[in-house]
Amino acid sequence: MKQNKIAGIVRGNCYSPNHVGNDAAVFNETIRNLKLAGYEITTYTEEDVLNREVLEPVIFTMARSKEVVEKLKEYENRGAVVVNSGYGISNCTREQMTRLLVDNNIPHPRSIITPTKDHNIAQRLKEEGMDNCWIKRGDFHAIHREDVTYVRHIEEAEGILSEYALRGIPNAVINEHLVGDLVKFYGVAGSDFFYWFYPFNMNHSKFGHEQINGKATGIAFSVEDMHAICERSAQVLKVKIYGGDCIISPEGEIRIIDFNDWPSFAPCRDQAAPHIARCIIESGKDLLA
Repeated sequence: MKQNKIAGIVRGNCYSPNHVGNDAAVFNETIRNLKLAGYEITTYTEEDVLNREVLEPVIFTMARSKEVVEKLKEYENRGAVVVNSGYGISNCTREQMTRLLVDNNIPHPRSIITPTKDHNIAQRLKEEGMDNCWIKRGDFHAIHREDVTYVRHIEEAEGILSEYALRGIPNAVINEHLVGDLVKFYGVAGSDFFYWFYPFNMNHSKFGHEQINGKATGIAFSVEDMHAICERSAQVLKVKIYGGDCIISPEGEIRIIDFNDWPSFAPCRDQAAPHIARCIIESGKDLLA
């Protein structure tokens, strides 16, 4: 029997580094738009999901903990509609994201996926000419500043990998450093909503890494091409509410360097929230009254 009840799962604060307020704001604005559309919303914390059943047939979620994401997959397997899908959230962890984007020919930096205890990494970096690179934890989303680290020489890279190993991080993704304008984007798959901006110029930052590429110079690029690349990425990763970062090369080439399930939409949440709400409703239309 169809019903008008929808569940919303908030993101735990530890998974919102330096963006707790922004993440809460887009979640609450989504709820407001769903209520305006006539739906009854029950809110759950990540801890709630692990301790009691979510009975609503449609779930929207910003959850990130591995245990909750696995629970969401169970609900999906039993017929619930989950936005973003638990499978999509898992796909946005660094190693899985890199493999899927590269395997599906999404424009992306040259990358090495490696165990953090790889004793041959110096030789591999030399062979690839990647002494100037980014090292990122491969097993999860970035929740600490050190989970994404820029290094300028191979010896520094070896040290960072050793630190990851000591922290119990089993693998890492190493991306070549790309020169160009850093652009941040937000989108809702299948809609005409797409927003981009230069994060350095707007002083928008989670960990301060935008300082490496510095102030954008305004290199010309096709917004339509960027939107198309992001929509392809969302389809490959199986997420509908997305955001991320890309680099525009001096020649105008667009390459995705990060892709996230349900980011904060901080500069554009008021514009984005109605589209997010419609996406949730449309995704669950067969189960909703």
